[in-house]
Amino acid sequence: MPIRLTPALAALVAATPALAEVNIYSQRQPELIEPITDAFTEATGIETNVVFLDQGLTERLQAEGSRSPADIVMTVDISRLSQAVEAGVTQPVESEVLAANIPAEFRDPGNQWFGVTTRARIVYASKDRVDPSEITTYEDLADPKWEGRICTRSGTHPYNLALLSAVIHHHGYEAAKDWAEGVKANLARKPQGNDRAQVKAIWAGECDISLGNTYYMGKMLEDPEETEWAESVNVLFPKFEESGTHMNVSGVAMTAAAPHPEDALAFMEFLASPAAQEIYAEVNYEFPVKADVPRSELVASWGEFTPDTVNLMELAALRADALKIMEEINFDG
Repeated sequence: MPIRLTPALAALVAATPALAEVNIYSQRQPELIEPITDAFTEATGIETNVVFLDQGLTERLQAEGSRSPADIVMTVDISRLSQAVEAGVTQPVESEVLAANIPAEFRDPGNQWFGVTTRARIVYASKDRVDPSEITTYEDLADPKWEGRICTRSGTHPYNLALLSAVIHHHGYEAAKDWAEGVKANLARKPQGNDRAQVKAIWAGECDISLGNTYYMGKMLEDPEETEWAESVNVLFPKFEESGTHMNVSGVAMTAAAPHPEDALAFMEFLASPAAQEIYAEVNYEFPVKADVPRSELVASWGEFTPDTVNLMELAALRADALKIMEEINFDG
């Protein structure tokens, strides 16, 4: 794929010293960001150093303080982005490129973080045992007809907390608690594993439906060991009864102590460029945030849907309530 640079990036490349680098603390799995970092280095000559931190990223930055070597944080959902901002480990970034390429609903009003992709929290459903018309809303997941038929990862995982935050937003705390209890009552097994593990469980006949992020379908289809799992399910886009399909973002922020701020800004702007957005679409099977970059052919084949219009910052503010519900009902127990 040819790399197309913005004029600002091209000017920076021309002036980039040989030792330019960007240090990245990432909560994204390494294989999901390597195509991006490789393309960035190829386009700019700026080296990237990635430290993968599944847990404790914000705490590590707090402990390192002004001595932190990190320039950039990359996270996998809105709650983790907001946590980093609230902890004071990020800084605002002013960029005409970011403002032009990333819609306002996918960036922080104070320019502390920027979404670089979106993903939907959808339902994977057995092709053999589930008629797609049986499940059209998230509210359906609490229907007793699904008793013993649902698989999911931990209820306290950020992906599921974000979804529950959306339920709280649309229905209120008590109704959301009832919904979570209904879903728990319908579980086929104790919550465990990741999103791919739930699809494997459907393939194995342990359950009939599961929650998952859209891009995992693409990743399973390209893995010979997981292709059969993926081919056993349909991708369904449920919605809220009064709104659309729940969306989340992966995002980026510059650290408060970034030792290479100019290179870090170049990396952030590259993530919002057509080149990087196309890589996200084609290689990672995610939805680009840049409006004129199309989805990959595979992702488009899963069908159209209407995204939920709730502001993601509102969901981040409800995360504590969502966690309280999951703990009160002992969802994972």
